[in-house]
Amino acid sequence: MLKWYHIGYIELEMDFKSFKEMLKRVFFIIFTAAVIACHAAPKPQPIVDGVTNVMPDQQQQLVIKEVVNLIESYNYKKVQVNDSISSLILDKYIKALDQGKNYFLASDIKEFEKYRYSLDDDFKNGDLSGPFYIYNVYAKRLNEYFTYSLAQIKNKYDFNQNDTYVYDREKMPWAVSTTALNDTWKKRVKYELVNLNLAGSAEAKNVETLTKRYQNLKSQIAKNNNQDVFQILMDAFTESIDPHTNYFVPARATEFNEEMSRSFEGIGARLQLENEVVKIAEIIPGGPAFKGKQLTAGDRVIAVAQGNEDFVDIVGWRLDATVSKIKGPKGTKVRLKVIPVGKEMSSKPVIIEMMREKVILEDQSAKKKVKTINSNGKDYKVGIISLPAFYADFKAANAGDKNYKSTTRDVRKLIDSLKNIDKVDAILMDLRGNGGGSLVEAISLTGLFIDKGPVVQVKDLRGKIEVDEDENTGVAWDGPFGVMVDRLSASASEIFAGAIQDYGRGIIMGSQTYGKGTVQSSIDLNKLVNPGMLQKIAGLVTRDKTLGTSPNATSAADINLGQINLTMAKFYRVAGSSTQHKGVMPDVVFPSVYPMDKIGEDTEPSALPWDVIPSSSFTAVANLSTVKAGLMKNSEQRVANSLDFKYLKEDIVELKKRDKEVSVPLNEAKLKAERDAQEAKSLARQNDLRALRGLPAIKKGEKVTKQDSFDFIEDESLKVMGDFMQQSGNYVMNLGTAAQKL
Repeated sequence: MLKWYHIGYIELEMDFKSFKEMLKRVFFIIFTAAVIACHAAPKPQPIVDGVTNVMPDQQQQLVIKEVVNLIESYNYKKVQVNDSISSLILDKYIKALDQGKNYFLASDIKEFEKYRYSLDDDFKNGDLSGPFYIYNVYAKRLNEYFTYSLAQIKNKYDFNQNDTYVYDREKMPWAVSTTALNDTWKKRVKYELVNLNLAGSAEAKNVETLTKRYQNLKSQIAKNNNQDVFQILMDAFTESIDPHTNYFVPARATEFNEEMSRSFEGIGARLQLENEVVKIAEIIPGGPAFKGKQLTAGDRVIAVAQGNEDFVDIVGWRLDATVSKIKGPKGTKVRLKVIPVGKEMSSKPVIIEMMREKVILEDQSAKKKVKTINSNGKDYKVGIISLPAFYADFKAANAGDKNYKSTTRDVRKLIDSLKNIDKVDAILMDLRGNGGGSLVEAISLTGLFIDKGPVVQVKDLRGKIEVDEDENTGVAWDGPFGVMVDRLSASASEIFAGAIQDYGRGIIMGSQTYGKGTVQSSIDLNKLVNPGMLQKIAGLVTRDKTLGTSPNATSAADINLGQINLTMAKFYRVAGSSTQHKGVMPDVVFPSVYPMDKIGEDTEPSALPWDVIPSSSFTAVANLSTVKAGLMKNSEQRVANSLDFKYLKEDIVELKKRDKEVSVPLNEAKLKAERDAQEAKSLARQNDLRALRGLPAIKKGEKVTKQDSFDFIEDESLKVMGDFMQQSGNYVMNLGTAAQKL
């Protein structure tokens, strides 16, 4: 069976079998002690009056202890959870709850100081009383200010005053009194009313809209459970260790694994919550709902039944709870009571019956298109493959399904089509926004463009270096090749782009990538615990009767301890350089659409440093250094004369200016004038750019069609590819048996 590991937000496969077996044995010993220890009651959790107190359950008390053990024993940084880490956790946790300093008072923060240097010891003892108490104080404050705001909505406001609303209080001191924060919340209500006024609706309608908004907020905060609190706390904990060690509660783990496989089992519909009612937001092509044509976007689901069982009313439920009811194993039946779009909620519901299936998210898979570029009077056809992630259906692969969905399979089919049907002259791989994926897929995808050889090096926490290679002879594409990247291209994207660059196999263009060069092992905590231990936990949870992951747990099968993605290794390019912090620097650099000082590994305080290891033994397929210099020169000239890039550079300057702003005027006329000026500027820009492309001007409020949209980054990349084919001529690449098809 394959062992899957995670990089970026996806997973990768490596042969750490012996290491994981060792980990499993150690974990059994630790966990046995934990189960015995959990009979001792944790410290009493202080009760917060005026709010339903959320409490941790037995599973969470066990999980926190084991996560501490895993981090201290197997995290690549070899960090100890001590007082220093405890202090970081407290700050991150409070910031996660109240980043804008809109809820907690200075007195609350002073009281929370007693936990600053004790969380490390508490976690090791499975004691979560402190963080859960902090959350309950937060929930009380939140409820108080929502109640206060509801009372302010019907007030008469003077929208001609020159007052302001400070929406970003992060760098300000904590408010010393409820009265001080009440003033902030009153101004927030006024600001929201100003916005509704500017939207053009009547005053009475605005009051009704805002009242429903705050009532809904109160309702949603009341639905938060201990899994929500535990996830926030665990995020603060793991982020204090490094940016990519993460713990996922069961629901989040499911989402993560579905994202990885690009598939799930259910009816094939995306849902959203609107005024306590679940609404169909989108029908996914190819799924049961799409095939049955009984559901449409906008329909509201009010009850769900499993098979022929009785219906369960779901109005007012949390969205995730509703989703779990509607999803289910393929081949099972689900029935829905639906109020069709356009009908009143008092209408008689329609009953819809469907069989669940495996739904493939094709819209999130690799796609192709063909563009023609003219370079010095000659037309070239370029195939563009857009790749949103390096995905693979690990569950299907481990089950022996030879047709499991994967990046390399999909891209190979697209290349065959581009070669044999579209007859393209070059291929351009678009990795913009691709945040990572399967290392196995990064390696095998690289193998479609180079003959067999090293693709990436991995150094584990013991210092052992492993060279992972493409072992398949031949290539799928031996023609001109380019790769588009941006600041959001990370992890597996950087492995692929770095290998293509080191081998001289193609041209990398765009902006400096994210710089995520660490490897995470995805560990299902249930699989590290034997069934006997899980049964004991089930007994403890049942006896404790606390609401948690499995409030009706009666057996080991009912217990779900979640999943941790633990940083256990670091990867390096074949030439020896780490992509950590520095990422991949393109051969042809464009201005970045994203702020480089806000996004990237080098902006993370807990990130690992950049370093190098010896180069692996590989043979470059071409020396493109001379070609690259010419490509960069030509591109710089075009960018300097491009109106699109001119506006992008202006936007970057404007963004930095706005980033320093923390308040907004509440004078309706002044705010309207500012927005009108901004809209007029944006409209003038759009029409300038449309005129360049021979498109008619648009008027205020007129929407731009998808057909009229223009990707100027892609356009410049195509021009670079045109130059590449012109300048490189018949350059020779040492691709070995390049003509062979994989």
